[in-house]
Amino acid sequence: MEYVAAFREKRYTKKEALDAEIARTKRMYLFEEKYSDFPYVCGIDEVGRGPLAGPVCAGAVILPKDKFILYLNDSKQLTEKKREKLYDVIREHALAYATAFVSGARIDEINILQATYEAMAMAVRSLEETYRIRPDALLIDAVHVPQLEAYKQVSIVKGDAQCASIAAASILAKVDRDRLMAGFDAQYPGYGFISHKGYGTAAHIEAIRTKGPSPIHRRTFITRLV
Repeated sequence: MEYVAAFREKRYTKKEALDAEIARTKRMYLFEEKYSDFPYVCGIDEVGRGPLAGPVCAGAVILPKDKFILYLNDSKQLTEKKREKLYDVIREHALAYATAFVSGARIDEINILQATYEAMAMAVRSLEETYRIRPDALLIDAVHVPQLEAYKQVSIVKGDAQCASIAAASILAKVDRDRLMAGFDAQYPGYGFISHKGYGTAAHIEAIRTKGPSPIHRRTFITRLV
């Protein structure tokens, strides 16, 4: 088995510590091993359910069976620098990957849960369109997606911290959404999107009250603020 590292932390310079990280990584792959009889096992996760502005983003990743990527974890547990490095490694080694966005306007129209389902379904379909690969099993963080009933679905609570492919999907979705929000910061200055990525910080709430909502704000999330 090949172990791929996006970075090497200082505390892992000693062999004992590196061995501990390898052991942790192996635990992250237990779900993939459980469904190893399936040729293509796809991890799915979303980011951006809670923000007041911007889209929700879903990631879908099929990892190789002959390589373990070290340091995979819930994207929220990683620094931005580490996410960026893992982002490149995941894209380099994954058999297939995709992310999909559902806009704030669509979230207002159908609610955040339905928008999350829609983004996840879009990401899976994008895999099929781009790579001509149909996943045999979907490992999904905490939910069951109605639009994907034709697939075998395995819902894993806190899957982004326990399952390698879900963690990988979380990282891709987080980095892609953060980059999009940085672009919105330039397009809609004064809200601070580049720093808070649309989440409801005190400064963001004050900007909404002062400037009013931008075109990317979720109106159903800010009804008490405007």
